[in-house]
Amino acid sequence: MDSDGEIARAAKLKPIAEIGEKLGIPAEALVPYGHTKAKISTAFLKSLADRPEGDLVLVTAMNPTPAGEGKTTTTVGLGDALTRIGKRAVIALREPSLGPCFGQKGGATGGGYAQVVPMDDINLHFTGDFHAITAAHNLLAAMVDNHIHWGNALGIDTRRVRWRRALDVNDRSLRGVVTGLGGVANGTPMEAGFDITVASEVMAILCLANDLADLKARLAKIIVAETREKKPVTAGDIKADGAMAVLLKDALLPNLVQTIENTPAIVHLGPFANIAHGCNSVTATRAALRLGEIVVTEAGFGADLGAQKFFDIKCRLAGLKPRMAVLVATIRSMKMNGGVAKGDLGKEDVEALQRGAVNVQRHIENLKGYGLPVIVALNHFTSDTQAEVDAVKRIVGAMGCEAIVCRHWAEGGKGAEELARAVVAQLEKKDDSFRVLYDNALPLLDKIEATAKRIYRASGISAPQKVIAQLKRWEESGFGRLPVCIAKTQYSFSTDPTKLGAPVDHVLDIREVRLSAGAGFVVAICGDLMTMPGLPRQPAAELMSVDADGNIHGLS
Repeated sequence: MDSDGEIARAAKLKPIAEIGEKLGIPAEALVPYGHTKAKISTAFLKSLADRPEGDLVLVTAMNPTPAGEGKTTTTVGLGDALTRIGKRAVIALREPSLGPCFGQKGGATGGGYAQVVPMDDINLHFTGDFHAITAAHNLLAAMVDNHIHWGNALGIDTRRVRWRRALDVNDRSLRGVVTGLGGVANGTPMEAGFDITVASEVMAILCLANDLADLKARLAKIIVAETREKKPVTAGDIKADGAMAVLLKDALLPNLVQTIENTPAIVHLGPFANIAHGCNSVTATRAALRLGEIVVTEAGFGADLGAQKFFDIKCRLAGLKPRMAVLVATIRSMKMNGGVAKGDLGKEDVEALQRGAVNVQRHIENLKGYGLPVIVALNHFTSDTQAEVDAVKRIVGAMGCEAIVCRHWAEGGKGAEELARAVVAQLEKKDDSFRVLYDNALPLLDKIEATAKRIYRASGISAPQKVIAQLKRWEESGFGRLPVCIAKTQYSFSTDPTKLGAPVDHVLDIREVRLSAGAGFVVAICGDLMTMPGLPRQPAAELMSVDADGNIHGLS
């Protein structure tokens, strides 16, 4: 079979104006970036405000393994399948980060015959959204340093500058740096560091902002430092919020593209649910809901990170009400969770599958805890046997859910039509029982503990006294009603990436907390997770090249 890149390049893309027409978007409401991608204009987004909204379906997954799960691929395949059976479907995805593209994970446009295109453009610079975020983030850092250099009128304590730099490339050497070396003319020496761009609060603000006015207000609230008296200093105090908004005004607009089968897809912001909140923008989701009958969106890595943050941060803050969840699983990943080595996954092993299926069962329990009906999308691999498929159906069926075999990777939308019909049948039941995990009034530490116990099945949490004291100070300053964003490994329910399956009675170790006052949540960094990833021993970048005709190879 052809590679993902070859399939994407062979796709018959329609002019982006024709894709817009499918959703009733006039050509003049699109801001084209070439022939096959465009941003949706501010004026048109405002005109959608009074339209009724369609049904929101979340696609999430079991915990990721090297065996592959295919969450984005399934999201695209389901969107194409819904279109094939006559529904006006819109796919709402997150933009890929350059870090994984050149690192280990790869791109985030789907695979096989279930892809959003143009694949190369989306996986690389796309419409420049992440570059704008990087620039705005680093402009704020430069203005903080500049304020200190020219007299420090706000009295910033240089030991308490909290705003780091950002870069959308994995680089472990930048996790901790010292800036301002070389004498007085080069500023004040300070310890600093870099986070990957997707972990920037600016990214989260863009994802959660309702419009340009809301964006500007949120940017002004970013806390960049403290004084010696521990009084917060904001981006508004530094007078950086206006210039940041200038850099970000176009990045706020959602991007319209298409699938290989020409289904409309809105791809906008928000990857990395292990570090950030991992959801595409509220602006994109709301636009999709007002343009389509059914919106298929995705969130994060496994449901313990992606779905949890989608529900407890994005849906809570934006007032969104998803109608159901589709949980992507593979027999290969279940066998790996059951102890099978990657090289042996092609052999039938029902016993290992049954052991590893506890991971899927845990996610089903968690999703049902939010009041949502769940369908399991069993992403098919050629090595899957009928005995293994039957075992998954029995296990899932015993939990009151249906597991549906999907072949969208090989067959496109046609291979997910059974899933699409099941989704429609569930939506027609008009079940509206969605609820969030915890109440806003719960103290911050209790919100973290509730997530740890109810989603991760931890016995409790562990945090140094300075973290507990910091959370108390934020509550006293009026931030106690914010939701929490848990940053931890995506590979396990615990903070130990080697503990596969469904571990219980572990302890969630909180290393650090960060207040994202502009975005509107508190981040708890757990275990050994780094907010600036490093490259693997053999980064994907080593396999990439471009030929004399400009065709990119090795990007997937």
